[in-house]
Amino acid sequence: MKKLLAAMLTLAVGFTLFIPAALADDGEEEERVTMGADLTDCQRAAVYEDFGIEEGSVTELTVTNAEERSYLEGLVPDGKIGSVALSCIYIKTQAEGTGLTIELHNINYCTEDMYINALTTAGITDAQVIVSAPFPVSGTGALTGAYKAYEDITGNSLSSLAKAAGAEELVVTGELAEYIGSDDATQMINELKSMLDKTQGMTDDEVRAEIKNLADMYNVALTSAQIEQVLSLVRKLEGLDADQLQEQLVGIAKAAQTANTVTEVTSQVIDDVKGFFSAVGSFFTGVFGTDTE
Repeated sequence: MKKLLAAMLTLAVGFTLFIPAALADDGEEEERVTMGADLTDCQRAAVYEDFGIEEGSVTELTVTNAEERSYLEGLVPDGKIGSVALSCIYIKTQAEGTGLTIELHNINYCTEDMYINALTTAGITDAQVIVSAPFPVSGTGALTGAYKAYEDITGNSLSSLAKAAGAEELVVTGELAEYIGSDDATQMINELKSMLDKTQGMTDDEVRAEIKNLADMYNVALTSAQIEQVLSLVRKLEGLDADQLQEQLVGIAKAAQTANTVTEVTSQVIDDVKGFFSAVGSFFTGVFGTDTE
């Protein structure tokens, strides 16, 4: 009997060894919090609750409305930027190749995919990010906090052009999303990013034609103003390293594929473990009777 129990316990432990390594912490991680300068004490407390950490446990930085405007002014209507800074960020760096994970609280304009693409364009590739606000806001200003926190962690400045391009990408994708949905808008911008090596040699009219062709694929008619917005973004993205952008796009796709694989494998492992312990329970019931613990 002792040998049988030992074998069962060994088997149980063995199941845990096959849980994917991506579920475990790997390597050095650093955390930062950026808080909107205009939050009240009660609002700060609510945001920290969303972050799942205690105030003071992580280095905190402050983001002002002026800092948010430095990236967004001219890209979005003034009313959307507002006059106060309310969006907040929690960021934890992850091991290289982990990818970006985004969690949103009270963000009603930007989506997870929009943040992933904008942050990747700016040069932030491997991190856990939580975006929160005390009440529903667009979330466009949160990008400023992510830049500031990441630079503080790494001690290196992100490219000014890349940060500006990331902010513009977030805004343009968001405005397209209102017409064709966030998934299609994100995919459309990514398709344009994947052909920057070609657009660099095109005239503005030729790029406009490509934008219209992509819009037709998604069964949407863009206005002239929207086409000009996308054209402006494409020209700004062309100033970045095209090969690096391609690698980033591949990284996003691989991260999504890995996340799906991890979820599927983990689910199967859990089901197997449940089945194992169910069998153990049935075994002991058969041996000792139903009243024995």
